[in-house]
Amino acid sequence: MAGVRADTTTKPRPRRGFVVFKWIVYALLAVDVALYARYGRLTELVDTAAWLVLLLLFEWETGGWRLPSRWLPLLHGVRALAAVAIVVAVIGYALERVWLDFANEMVWLGVIALLELEVRLPASAIRLHRLRRMVAAALYLALVGFLLTWAAMGFGDEDPQAAWLDTWDALLWLVAFVVIELNVFGFGGGGRSRRAATSP
Repeated sequence: MAGVRADTTTKPRPRRGFVVFKWIVYALLAVDVALYARYGRLTELVDTAAWLVLLLLFEWETGGWRLPSRWLPLLHGVRALAAVAIVVAVIGYALERVWLDFANEMVWLGVIALLELEVRLPASAIRLHRLRRMVAAALYLALVGFLLTWAAMGFGDEDPQAAWLDTWDALLWLVAFVVIELNVFGFGGGGRSRRAATSP
């Protein structure tokens, strides 16, 4: 990749199994976007595609990638477009009165806010980090609740195909953001700070 510079400092080697696993998950999420393009509503397609873009940006931010700093404005622009698309999707869910999707989306926005906080808090703010993790655990528990709700709907809903697609989607996103959380804590050999992952 042009502009990538070798890191001369000592850092943990990425765990190969973890790296392979997380990119399999990301690939499955790309397939998920295609499934929503084929079987889902337009709001769901926009929502899922925008979240995939944000997920990959979080991977860049937390996975220890080294990229030229001149790429930052482009990446920030892409992030802003994805955020606008997610807001459009949230409004769409409200207008369509799909309240389960709307509530799920709001919880995910809370997860994103907490991840943004985690990568920007100084390491010395131990109490804030602990509080963030407690709130994050509660939000992830709520997301598991949404997953189980969609799974139950798959057995008795008028549109079981849509319910099972939502269940599969919810499971993939939970796994994907657990991967990002592990990146944040250096499990895969990456770093927490985006600033540490850019080269001049």
